[in-house]
Amino acid sequence: MKFVTIREDREFALGVASGEEIVHLGKALAAVPAQGVPTDAMELIRGGKEAVSAVERYISNLPAGPQAYRLHERDARFGPCVTNPSKIICIGLNYRKHAEESNAPIPEFPILFNKFNNTLAAHGDDIPLPNRVTAEVDYEAELAIVIGKEAKYVGKGEALEYVFGYCCVNDLSARDLQMRTHQWLLGKSLDKFSPLGPYLVTAKEVGDPNALAMRSIVNGEVRQNSSTSDMIFPCDEIVSYVSQHMTLYPGDVILTGTPEGVVLGRPIGERVYLKHGDIVTIEIEKLGSLTNRMVDE
Repeated sequence: MKFVTIREDREFALGVASGEEIVHLGKALAAVPAQGVPTDAMELIRGGKEAVSAVERYISNLPAGPQAYRLHERDARFGPCVTNPSKIICIGLNYRKHAEESNAPIPEFPILFNKFNNTLAAHGDDIPLPNRVTAEVDYEAELAIVIGKEAKYVGKGEALEYVFGYCCVNDLSARDLQMRTHQWLLGKSLDKFSPLGPYLVTAKEVGDPNALAMRSIVNGEVRQNSSTSDMIFPCDEIVSYVSQHMTLYPGDVILTGTPEGVVLGRPIGERVYLKHGDIVTIEIEKLGSLTNRMVDE
């Protein structure tokens, strides 16, 4: 199934996407009451397979035809598809060709850094470019793993059983701030630097997360065109590795790295970083397209 977060003023609601239609679960439940159906993204994730099954049963029994709780995607204002993760963990230099274009050695172990909830944004949001502190904002198409149940000391062979689903993310990066010190955090953790969505797609529907085509498109030009099969550390190994060192909780998000084609990978004289008005789209097979416009802060 594909789930979305719908933004309503300062609150978020849970929806189910099918084709170009979204069923607003809160409004549907007001019209057709039922028990055990989640109405919030975090409630859904914590509820796991049982919550997904409850939504499937409920949706299948709703009346067909136009209803107030059915809306077209173009009429929805999206929120981040995961609204309140306790951790946002990132894996650096996790694609072979990206490591090569960065003139960096292939990592022996996953490189971990983190972001915070202030970086969360949604499909369709404008992303502020903080020009007072950076002139080098770069895009990064990435697959995000969303944890579905508590994981600690999980083996690689069982790691994907702990995944609720996957989504697109743009790991926006201020390269001048990122490279200012040996720690990357500052360049990665500016406000709204992690647009997430538009859909949260269940692991069952995605299947193998390391067999997905992915692209980034800037103003209609394809910049990154790769596959999650180029990961150095695949998704099961990432989840297992992180769980050896910290407990993962439902709703935690892991950004799994970006392929080649970022601005930083170009020759110095050819680097043109993101500017006001640029439209960036991240596409991942089975996960949809995440689009945001860059605007001066």
